[in-house]
Amino acid sequence: MVLYEYPFNEGIRTMLRLEHLFDRLGQLVARDAAVDHHFALATIFEIMDVASRADLKSDLLKELERHKAQLNSYRGNPHISEAALDEVVARIDHAFNGLNQLQGKAGHGLASNDWLMSIRSRISIPGGTCEFDLPAYYAWQQLQPERRRADLAGWIGTLTPLAEALQVLLGLLRDSGSPQRVVASGGQYQQSLPAGKVYQLLRVRLDSAEGPVPEITGHRLMVSVRMMKPDAEGRLRAAAVDTAFELTLCA
Repeated sequence: MVLYEYPFNEGIRTMLRLEHLFDRLGQLVARDAAVDHHFALATIFEIMDVASRADLKSDLLKELERHKAQLNSYRGNPHISEAALDEVVARIDHAFNGLNQLQGKAGHGLASNDWLMSIRSRISIPGGTCEFDLPAYYAWQQLQPERRRADLAGWIGTLTPLAEALQVLLGLLRDSGSPQRVVASGGQYQQSLPAGKVYQLLRVRLDSAEGPVPEITGHRLMVSVRMMKPDAEGRLRAAAVDTAFELTLCA
């Protein structure tokens, strides 16, 4: 199964990008090679760049509060488990408190580290982190993997509250949708969205990586999925074949 996700607004787009970067960072840090830890550092800098939006933190806090209020409105419902509700609300509170205590933007504390900032200023230059440009960084890369990993863990710790808030929010958003099995007739699928209902995320799940690639577009009134197939040169062309897939709309 292959899952594709499409954000309906810029806020969710930013959250998905950050989630993608945190996932990559976790994979790179766990490895031992110096080149993997080099790209882990590059990913930390990418996270700082994406998270530099001034209103990101306040937006995430507002979303956490909104979800908490919505969940608390379910209390007393005989069809809702109070224990499960308490568990989710506790996760929201933990994420909210951690993010709220974070000083400044994500990675703000790293910006005062001159050594890290010297690497950041050159890492986007092709070959800009060679040993003759940054000898101290080259020496760090020769350290034992455990030592490099410990340093990385310390730097990542300043970003952890943001990662936890994203995990909670995106998890709640994805859980809000109910998957439905649909068919793109002749490779095309369209669905009108109900007025007054605001969706934030569209999820498309296909059965096989060997199948077509969905080209997704959407707005508040309609979503459209067009199935595409790469040609011999890798360019996507319309695939005019009936294709079954799973579609989930998340609000």
